Amino acid sequence: MKVCIVGAGAIGGWMGARLAAAGVAVSAVARGDTLAALQRHGWRLQTADGLVQAPVAQASASTSDLGVQDLVIIAVKGPALAAVAQGLAPLLGPQTLVLPAMNGVPWWFCKGLPGFEQPLDSVDAGGEIARRIPFEQVLGCVVHASTAVAEPGLVQLRGGNGLIVGEAAGGRSERAQRVVDLLARGGFDVTHAPDIRHAIWYKLWGNLTMNPVSALTGATTDRVLGDPLVRAFCSQAMVEAQAIGARIGCAIDETPEARHAVTAKMGGFRTSMLQDAQAGRQLELDAIVGVVHEIGGRLGLPVPTIGALLGLTRLMARGRGLYPDAAA
Repeated sequence: MKVCIVGAGAIGGWMGARLAAAGVAVSAVARGDTLAALQRHGWRLQTADGLVQAPVAQASASTSDLGVQDLVIIAVKGPALAAVAQGLAPLLGPQTLVLPAMNGVPWWFCKGLPGFEQPLDSVDAGGEIARRIPFEQVLGCVVHASTAVAEPGLVQLRGGNGLIVGEAAGGRSERAQRVVDLLARGGFDVTHAPDIRHAIWYKLWGNLTMNPVSALTGATTDRVLGDPLVRAFCSQAMVEAQAIGARIGCAIDETPEARHAVTAKMGGFRTSMLQDAQAGRQLELDAIVGVVHEIGGRLGLPVPTIGALLGLTRLMARGRGLYPDAAA
């Protein structure tokens, strides 16, 4: 199977290195110092057991150099996806599968649901992504791993090794199982989910609050949960998200307090959004918070806490140049 990673950063580099070390031909679309590092050193992943290093099949800044692939793994930040999608055509044949390994709610999430005939503006304004990536070729993916870029082309695995994969349209399929088998060969703890939308929504249920609150306050997760007022605010936003999930076939039979307990067991850590804010990178606010607010609005459900969280985080991010201005 010919595999191409689009976005060889923390998640893309982790997946590329694992697969390449297992003997899979893995190409990369990358730029700048990352591209140079891949061309010089190949894939590199630092784990607790040592350095994983394997050759890259081909690395280029241009998708035209790589040709049609069997599997395209998209591992870019949400704000970059629309621009990336414009250049994907040379990689996509009629049988190519596309696996977005990204945070938050993807552009295709509400496809086929009543009331969602129009694209989700927060994650696919104008439907450009949907037009360039056929829904029928998409597999959903949830990542359960903590990774970071130690230097261009070198990824550090800090914890976790999990992936959940399933058909965007739901159900199990032979093609999804082939991808699951490939990922298992690469050493990932991978699950074939019959309802990938629910798995995506469940992960989002925790990230919806921890990510933006940590970015707003600069606090690690233990400090967020340790403040009774902030903890209660997070719980109320999660209750609103539960009501949305119940309406779109993603019901969550768990209390916010139970989910907080799971987060607390992980110890104090900096969320991905806090790391982005501290590094001066664009925040993935739309895919994690904005889209939930939009879905709730389309359903006519009250989401005042989620709205306040979105507005406050957006205002902070705009003031620091980490989110587009309203007129942009």
